[in-house]
Amino acid sequence: MKIWMTIAVALSVSACGTVTRGSNEDVTFNSDPPGAKVQTSTGLVCQATPCTFPISRKQEFIATFELPGHHSQQIEVKTEVSGGGAAGMAGNIVAGGLVGIVVDASTGATLDHTPNPVFATMAPIKGQRHPVKPTRSRRSGTPQV
Repeated sequence: MKIWMTIAVALSVSACGTVTRGSNEDVTFNSDPPGAKVQTSTGLVCQATPCTFPISRKQEFIATFELPGHHSQQIEVKTEVSGGGAAGMAGNIVAGGLVGIVVDASTGATLDHTPNPVFATMAPIKGQRHPVKPTRSRRSGTPQV
């Protein structure tokens, strides 16, 4: 009977990282100026920054930012073992054993995306003419272009 209780406890506390951190992470996308369209290599699309998507912790991707009158930018988003993920893995070694380690490794619960938030500074295209607003002449009050 004691052996079954021990197994039940070990299985219930295994996969600490998956339970506490989840297999997805919210990744935020921002740009300066705001309002850029973002598309990831995984197919997610945001029409105007800022925006946030839940993305699998195991998924690495490239984010492409586009804004009219500005150069497009691509930013590579990688995954790395986080401090919280390493602590969860240590908890698995102590309490969960091999089952917890395998579950956390397969779900990516030990990983974080970097950079997060993903930030793009959009560079204006040189020589791009902006629309000219008519101004009033100080003398006659007639619009000039």
